[in-house]
Amino acid sequence: MKTRAAIVHEQNGPFLLDELDMDELRDDEVLVRIAGTGICHTDLICRDQVYPVPLPCIFGHEGAGIVEKTGSSVTKVAAGDHVVLSFQSCGSCAGCLRGEPAHCLNIFQSNFSGSRADGTTICHKEGRPIHGSFFNQSSFAELAVASERNTVKVTTDVAIEILGPLGCGIQTGAGAVINSLKPAAGSSIAIFGCGSVGLAAVMAARVVGCSTIIAIDLLPQRLEMAMELGATHTIDPQQGDVIDHIHSISEHGVDYSLECSGLPSVLRQAVDALNNTGVCGVVGAAPPETECTLDMNSIMFGRTVTGIIEGDSVPDIFIPQLIELYRQGRFPFDRLITFYDLADIDRAVQDMEQGKVLKPVVRP
Repeated sequence: MKTRAAIVHEQNGPFLLDELDMDELRDDEVLVRIAGTGICHTDLICRDQVYPVPLPCIFGHEGAGIVEKTGSSVTKVAAGDHVVLSFQSCGSCAGCLRGEPAHCLNIFQSNFSGSRADGTTICHKEGRPIHGSFFNQSSFAELAVASERNTVKVTTDVAIEILGPLGCGIQTGAGAVINSLKPAAGSSIAIFGCGSVGLAAVMAARVVGCSTIIAIDLLPQRLEMAMELGATHTIDPQQGDVIDHIHSISEHGVDYSLECSGLPSVLRQAVDALNNTGVCGVVGAAPPETECTLDMNSIMFGRTVTGIIEGDSVPDIFIPQLIELYRQGRFPFDRLITFYDLADIDRAVQDMEQGKVLKPVVRP
């Protein structure tokens, strides 16, 4: 088989399109013709080697498309099915067996190794291996190979090209609220960082009935979008002390906060924004060994800080739930999307990094 894919050859390098040879499918694998793949912050920090994924590599981990072919042991999907590709988990560790695949003990190896579990690569160029299997999909390509485990069958009556971001960024933000924090109706939440993850959290907070939804970001256009999607208040950190502003809205602090930026100073604000029994969820990806200073007394008086991966979701359950909310008009995540051709992926990345777009989706 052959495919066209966007390849990063060097740290901080461009995405270069090339035609590659692909191995034949193994028994447990699924071949998907990609209709659209969201670009996520994680793709870019791996391109830049913040997380040391081997290069050259095909990134892309928010893919959606139509199944072309399946291995002989695959039963969950068949040729012609519409699917979203999500993260990979091993299925056999304690986390997976508890029904918590996002806390798989082998999650880093399963998603960031640049190869299949046995160390082989799926794609090659003139006999040279090209690393891939990024999140077990590498979907910045015309064709992607996933496994039955990280392939989610979805309805055919919603445009498949918009669904890829549900595989990571959108399910991360929405799941952080719905699955992890589980705020009660009428509660208050502050969301720090209103990129696509934060805005997915804003929409989810509205879905579950939070009565006070505070969106914090530096970019006015993001704050405007947050208000349109359900925020009740917005804060620009450049316009004064964030914590004072939050206390002017919710006197004793908020019940929940969500940190989406990956910045230690913002995490400190997200914790300080809580009331005495509040919970702060952390989804922002920071470089390894990044440290943050917290007031120990603040934690001792009942506050909680919890890390959240992939919205603590079970993708086969949660992604169809988000699609149904979208169909009902209650979760309009498509408003975050801007489409680009795969050939224009570098322009899409640049626009995303400059804050011009929220969720670029590239189409082969």
